[in-house]
Amino acid sequence: MPLKILVVDDQNINRTILTKSLELHNHSVITAANGAEAIKEFVTHQPDIILLDVIMPVMDGFETAPKLKALSKDVYLPIIFLTALDDQESLKECLKVGGDDFLSKPFDQVILAAKIEAHARTRELSKKTFQQKKKLDYYKIQTEREFQIIEHIYERALSNNYINPTLIKTHLAPAETFNGDIVLTALSPRGSVYVFMGDFTGHGLAASIGTLPVSRAFYALTQKGLSIPDIATEINKTLYGLLPTEMFCAAAIVELNYSATQISVWAGGVPDLYLLHPNGGVKTSIPSMHMPLGILPTLEFDDTQSIYHVNKLDTLLIYSDGLIELENANHELFGEDKLSDLLSNNNTSNMDSLIQSVKEHKGLCSQNDDITIIELKCDVPELPCEQLENFSTMPQQQSIRLCSDYLKKVDPISEITDTVCSIKGVLRHKSNIFLILSEAYNNALEHGVLRMDSKLKRKRDGFIHYYNERESKLANLKDNFIELVIDYIPNKKALAIKVTDSGDGFNHEQALKSHNENDDFGRGLKLLKEIASLVQYNDKGNEVYIEYILED
Repeated sequence: MPLKILVVDDQNINRTILTKSLELHNHSVITAANGAEAIKEFVTHQPDIILLDVIMPVMDGFETAPKLKALSKDVYLPIIFLTALDDQESLKECLKVGGDDFLSKPFDQVILAAKIEAHARTRELSKKTFQQKKKLDYYKIQTEREFQIIEHIYERALSNNYINPTLIKTHLAPAETFNGDIVLTALSPRGSVYVFMGDFTGHGLAASIGTLPVSRAFYALTQKGLSIPDIATEINKTLYGLLPTEMFCAAAIVELNYSATQISVWAGGVPDLYLLHPNGGVKTSIPSMHMPLGILPTLEFDDTQSIYHVNKLDTLLIYSDGLIELENANHELFGEDKLSDLLSNNNTSNMDSLIQSVKEHKGLCSQNDDITIIELKCDVPELPCEQLENFSTMPQQQSIRLCSDYLKKVDPISEITDTVCSIKGVLRHKSNIFLILSEAYNNALEHGVLRMDSKLKRKRDGFIHYYNERESKLANLKDNFIELVIDYIPNKKALAIKVTDSGDGFNHEQALKSHNENDDFGRGLKLLKEIASLVQYNDKGNEVYIEYILED
């Protein structure tokens, strides 16, 4: 392999002999008469190997060698001393000042060529190592920069979280630098507290990519006071279009209403939640009944929420599966049984007690997954003065009649809800009002006007067939209508809602009888009866009258 070799010797004859000998091996040669010249030539030509004499004027070899080594920096620079000195101390000094080898004058050409070849191999390896190090350093800098950017985005994504340590306590223990779990909290304009816990597939940087789009959707929807089903549907839609097929987000979405008397829960793919008594002990467990977010398209997605009545200072415990799957030194899982036993004790509803138990179980072992624990206290949050609006004293009515052309194209519920919530004092009830209007309208449309049968959803791919049939019937709709009349009754602090359709009637009693835990029909009616103070259908079944009490 041709090399660039710097020959440093004060004797011209030695430089000439070495030059001729080296050129026979196809090496290119640069010469210098002393150490000072050698340093200049090194800077200009960057040679691969130095053949360095010891005794020279101006700057001898002992002084020159360390300076040349310093100029070569991180790449190995072979320096072979050519010396007439043969005492051990001199040879020892050659190596001490930076020489890598030496050859006594007069030197043997074959041995010199062999030494050059051996040191050239070492230098080549050093150059490759140096280049690899440069690449690694570059990638390290790039990775650190990317981590900084992601960390900034992650912090910005969570910067709008509602912070209230008396109501919400969180414990996050990521398995890597970036947490694949996400906790979002918000206070709606009407005073409801929202909590979102998401557990993305895997952990670390790759698992955290969904944080930004999820947080943006969550904050936007909660500020509008939308319901848990709406929030779940929208986030599922976002993740379904964003994540690769092998990724999803197990999640629990919770709303504690403004008066701390009711929690609404959508849970998919996470462990069961626990509702605890104020003094400890399990009041009830809340099952996770849905698929995780990001797996199903909107038409197949089940947004059904569960509603639980709570007492003041009850506590809702939410946690990711990293908790129950945590292993100790004996490869024993923390497990749901141990967690349930701990929560059954009077003192372990306290977050600190649970965290201490987790640390004791973990010991010195590393964790394989992110761990998130959330404690939501059922209590009324303080609202800014402008949100504590008095009820209007003026009766108001809104009447809307939608004919077939509008039924095909318009989903009016969001707009109607916004209009109703513009009445003073009503905004804090937006979620429940939306649910009532949505359930009553969809029943009127699907079961009254379109004559759909929810039993179709029981069959294989039932959701797909159901909504395909719905779209087909909507497209062919003629001479039908749905009418909504909404009265605000100030003396009762109530809303009276009447929804009438032109269909043959909805058999609401049969729907309620048919409902069981595995059905997707009948749930809505059951929910409607839980939220509203009165739900009445006329004899024909094509008109429903609903009263909803607004007073706190």
